[in-house]
Amino acid sequence: MKTINKLVSAFFLLAITLIHAQSTPPNPIGGGSGGNGTGAPSSPIDMYVYGLGIIAVMFIAFFTKKYSGKKI
Repeated sequence: MKTINKLVSAFFLLAITLIHAQSTPPNPIGGGSGGNGTGAPSSPIDMYVYGLGIIAVMFIAFFTKKYSGKKI
């Protein structure tokens, strides 16, 4: 049980780190925003989000089906 707790803690730490990886720093005093449209940085992965979500669901279904009959 202790190993599971460590793995879950490591997962949440990694997830929080990845969530805050692209946060933009605050503007300095007297500085403008730059006027770049929406203000959000564009990422090349944005156009693949739906495809990656579908692939993730397929992987979950595949491995669930593969390991459902085996007892660990």
